[in-house]
Amino acid sequence: MNEETKRFITEHGKEDIFTLKLKYRNNSEVNIDLAIRQITGKQKIKSKVPLFYHTEDLLYPVQLSLEQSSSESTAMYKSTLCEGNSLVDLTGGFGVDCCFMSEHFQEVTYVERQPELCELARHNFKTLHKDHIRVVNSETENYLTEMGPVDWIYLDPARRGSGGKKVVLLSDCEPDVSALSSLLLEKANRVMIKLSPMMDITAATTALPHTSEIHIISVENECKEILLILNQTIQDNKKIITLNIGKHYENQLFDYYLTEETTAAVAFTSEIKKYLYEPNASVMKSGAFKLTGSYFKLCKLHNNTHLYTSNELVPQFPGRVFKVVKTWGHSKNEMKEMAQQLPTANITTRNYPISVDELRKKLKIKEGGDTYLFACTLNDEHKAIIETKKLSGQHPGIGL
Repeated sequence: MNEETKRFITEHGKEDIFTLKLKYRNNSEVNIDLAIRQITGKQKIKSKVPLFYHTEDLLYPVQLSLEQSSSESTAMYKSTLCEGNSLVDLTGGFGVDCCFMSEHFQEVTYVERQPELCELARHNFKTLHKDHIRVVNSETENYLTEMGPVDWIYLDPARRGSGGKKVVLLSDCEPDVSALSSLLLEKANRVMIKLSPMMDITAATTALPHTSEIHIISVENECKEILLILNQTIQDNKKIITLNIGKHYENQLFDYYLTEETTAAVAFTSEIKKYLYEPNASVMKSGAFKLTGSYFKLCKLHNNTHLYTSNELVPQFPGRVFKVVKTWGHSKNEMKEMAQQLPTANITTRNYPISVDELRKKLKIKEGGDTYLFACTLNDEHKAIIETKKLSGQHPGIGL
């Protein structure tokens, strides 16, 4: 990268990339393709990885590597889960996870099969003052076979098949960690594997019986990734940790053991009480539907309606909490009256015969406002639409 290209990136870093490419495509002094890639990378990373954005002279890879990289918040969380003398990241990629996890290790090795990503990593780690990270260009399986013992191994298997299609089965990921699990545990005391939020957790842990912990991470109530931690012994009673990282509220944490969900008994009701509770995305993904109700002493509206209610406020609930305004029935007259009284509302359906779009079209209610409608099935199988207002302020969850 010459000085003119560097200057171009600095001067035009906030501008529209398509306009730039069209306007400066014949500029012989600037490597416009390289400049556009760097500007695109910096724009995409601004909110995703602020540390990288605010570090001068970092180099950015192609768009796919950026999309597949972790965010700063999820990478920082991973860094709290592991420490020791030595760490090997067998699927280095853009290096976000490796960068943050390296904080707690003396010796770190970044392994990546793409030579260009390795060159970028060498440059970027040096720029970020991560001089203890060694970069190795190698296939995962080859390096794993030849490497010596370490404290931790980290992998983020590629989850795209032919034609860029996303895959959700462990066996379809690259590398196939289920096939490598024995060798991984021969080489490391602990192994951390990042999986797609779409992954079937039961199927994944069946394929990886040495899983001891399952971490389900959401950011602003959108499930982003699942982490499996493997150790040397097989543990039937696995620990589930659900985390929802908030932007304008405190993080919500709720953890438990699988047997607690299996043995939990939840009370059901068709009566809508003063407060309504909706679990966050991580709790929903975990499947802790009975335990969520029993632990917080809430009543569940239906076995397949994952909403809860109570007369006493439970502010530490790991999800959204609403004050119930009114419960509407399913008749045409009530729906007509509702539409007249509520020109705008946010609509959610839970165990309801029609979709949100169909219900909104039927009610002729526009999206928005501070009213939240929950269309659902109650324990007596009656359909209802619950009108609510979201409580201001959010609270952390609680670990068992």
